[in-house]
Amino acid sequence: MNETVRKATAVTRIGFSACPHDCPSTCALDVELLDERTIGRIRGARDNDYTAGIVCAKVARYAEREHHPGRVLTPLRRKGAKGSGTFEPISWDDALDFVAEEFLKAEQRHGPQAVWPYYYAGTMGLVMRDGMNRLRHAKKYSGFHSSICVNGSYVGFAAGTGRVAGPDPREMARSDLIVIWGTNAVNTQVNAMGHATRARKDRGAKIACVDVYMNATMKQADLPILVKPGTDAALACAVMHCLFRDGKADWNYLNRYTDAPRELEAHVRTRDPLWASAITGAPVDTIEEFAALISERKRAYFRLGYGFARSRNGAVSMHAASCIPSVTGAWQYEGGGAFHNNADIYHWDKTLIEGLDMRDASVRMLDQSRIGAILTGEKAALRDGPPVTALLIQNTNPMSVAPDQAQVKRGFAREDLFVCVHEQFMTETARVADVVLPATTFLEHDDVYQGGGHQYIILGPKLVEPPGECRSNHEVICALAKRVGAVYPGFDMTARELIDWTLRHSGWGDLGSLQRNRWIDCQPDFDRSHYLDGFAWPDGKFRFKPDWPNVPFRSRVHGGPFDRMPKLPDYWTVIEEADSEHPFRLATSPARGFLNSTFTETPTSQAHEKRPEVMIHPDDAAANGLADGDYVVLGNRRGEVRLHARLFDGVRRGVLIAESIWPNSAYKDGCGINTLTGADAIAPYCGAAFHDNKVWIRKARA
Repeated sequence: MNETVRKATAVTRIGFSACPHDCPSTCALDVELLDERTIGRIRGARDNDYTAGIVCAKVARYAEREHHPGRVLTPLRRKGAKGSGTFEPISWDDALDFVAEEFLKAEQRHGPQAVWPYYYAGTMGLVMRDGMNRLRHAKKYSGFHSSICVNGSYVGFAAGTGRVAGPDPREMARSDLIVIWGTNAVNTQVNAMGHATRARKDRGAKIACVDVYMNATMKQADLPILVKPGTDAALACAVMHCLFRDGKADWNYLNRYTDAPRELEAHVRTRDPLWASAITGAPVDTIEEFAALISERKRAYFRLGYGFARSRNGAVSMHAASCIPSVTGAWQYEGGGAFHNNADIYHWDKTLIEGLDMRDASVRMLDQSRIGAILTGEKAALRDGPPVTALLIQNTNPMSVAPDQAQVKRGFAREDLFVCVHEQFMTETARVADVVLPATTFLEHDDVYQGGGHQYIILGPKLVEPPGECRSNHEVICALAKRVGAVYPGFDMTARELIDWTLRHSGWGDLGSLQRNRWIDCQPDFDRSHYLDGFAWPDGKFRFKPDWPNVPFRSRVHGGPFDRMPKLPDYWTVIEEADSEHPFRLATSPARGFLNSTFTETPTSQAHEKRPEVMIHPDDAAANGLADGDYVVLGNRRGEVRLHARLFDGVRRGVLIAESIWPNSAYKDGCGINTLTGADAIAPYCGAAFHDNKVWIRKARA
């Protein structure tokens, strides 16, 4: 019996954890533990009623990533030219001393704001992800305006409701209609799809889906509504037009719970299905059918995703879609209302994790999505402050995922820029670093997680020993703090002590009780979840007329043309529309086998996704002299990308879809798909418009 088979048949126990990745599902996990260093299969926890035993395929085979031979196992120092990817091993003490020395040099030359700690959601754990802010606040390093994912969607949802929270996500299983809008749940939120299909099986519920291509979720829908990127608000306005026109608006609800129903009715009177069809590409009959389905089934649950908010008009589109259940009064019913994320139900006190009592409001906030402009010295991007000359990067891979890649690459190529990357694999960002530190995975450290797509706090305890010399984010932050003179109680606490303190001070019990129970159900009661005691505004009214510059958000750094946002739900023509030079609109949608740039290193995911491709309608391909499988080049003013064409009639003409983020190295010339995406900010609180790009396409030379 070989060693792999022996271990597979010698499972001694199951460990409990939570998926740490950048996904709303935050699945509760059962992990096969083969020995103190080895895991087997991962499954969704059956006794968690949101995860319900379901987990995506890439996490189910997490052992492939956990035990991958490409893991970084020792600290490394660059020995070749910047960007050469040539490194030599050094000790942890030497590595940390060197990093601290470079940070102190940057501080001496330009002040502490020359250092920019940069992170994102490679882990969603509160200690490991957010602990970097403790070092930032203690040292008054430049602030980090997190903008690359949620800003358009969170703000668009809160514009109406006043907070980011909604009906219990488990209520989807008790709905008569589930509207999945702007999220390919089969690829990215498998649990949400499970609850929706259960409603269809048990209740005869219908599933309607709105998206920009016939993806796996659209194919499972009873009514798929295919629209062009950035046009969702036009569809929403046309649906509301039909509801008012046909006498299906709930005026008792509107008069009690909304701010300007008569103004809205008058406003959408000219936004009929014919108007919307010309904008979205969806047939008039389909729009009418969608509106009729919504009007017939009051118990309608609008599951609003992130995708359609990744356009320059994304916040406006999210708000428009969220208005529909207020017109029908769907909020009143179990299984009805609108849901995007439950971010605002957890009332965390993260003082010790983040060092919030050391925060200095005068320190500048730098926009995560504008890293290219920041590193190339654009004055406005730097907020008129000093240059960034030192970076500490955890949990993200900006050399692959950040928009406007050509500028990002120029920024990282600066000889005067010092970069330390703490990472699990040699990502493209790690390859341009001066120091690379080996990082633990979520199974190798303690942390605590909150659901976005559900309502649970879940413990993720350390289950296996890390390979090589890997250390956790918390260990690295604390070690650097001592070397750069940062003093704060959180630097002297273990991760478990921080979790316990945070739970206690947030009103969620303590670590011992969470460890015994595995998770905490935080869903507010029915009336609060459905806003039957009033929406989260002083007057308790849902706002059809948002005060866009003052919509509550976690970081009040404005960006984009927020002074020109529509006063009522509308199609806002601020998107990057196609023109004669760039006749196509490109969206960079998620692939099933990858999660942003994570899992791109695992052989099974690579085999599933095969190669970078762009989907194009057969008629568009014929008009451009292209055949299936042709090597093509996409381009705009930002750059060019070479990949293979895939003919697909599940897109509107004039629309291109390139799924997910392959490494730059997967492209012949090293230019990945984000070469084409723009870094200009989404109104009102910044963000990146990944699905909002105009491009041209032609056959490439082999």
